[in-house]
Amino acid sequence: MLKHISWNDVEREHLNPLLDRQMITGEQVMLARVLLKKGCVVPEHSHENEQVTYILEGALKFWIDGKEIVVAAGQVLCIPPHMPHKAEAMEDTVDLDVFYPPRQDWLNKTDAYLRGESRAKPAAKEKRR
Repeated sequence: MLKHISWNDVEREHLNPLLDRQMITGEQVMLARVLLKKGCVVPEHSHENEQVTYILEGALKFWIDGKEIVVAAGQVLCIPPHMPHKAEAMEDTVDLDVFYPPRQDWLNKTDAYLRGESRAKPAAKEKRR
């Protein structure tokens, strides 16, 4: 499946006040352009997909494999499948994420951890009198 695409023609998905993304998917790989405002936190998560993150502008701090790693413009981070990781934008950041295989949770919009949606909250405890 041959594609020739401009990022200007790709839908920009607004996930939360600090996070937007665009995605292009091939048969077996996904390329995402992720735009994060300073202070944006991507909560800890893991996925079956191998991930390669390339920072075009700005910097992301990752918490991964028991380490804190700052990935700045021009640098790349390779994240193996199933490795839990969290990130925070140290400044306004543009990154390109490559996933193999494509992220199905992103395609079918079940990525609540990015959309600021929380799981059901436990019921409040009753106050004793």
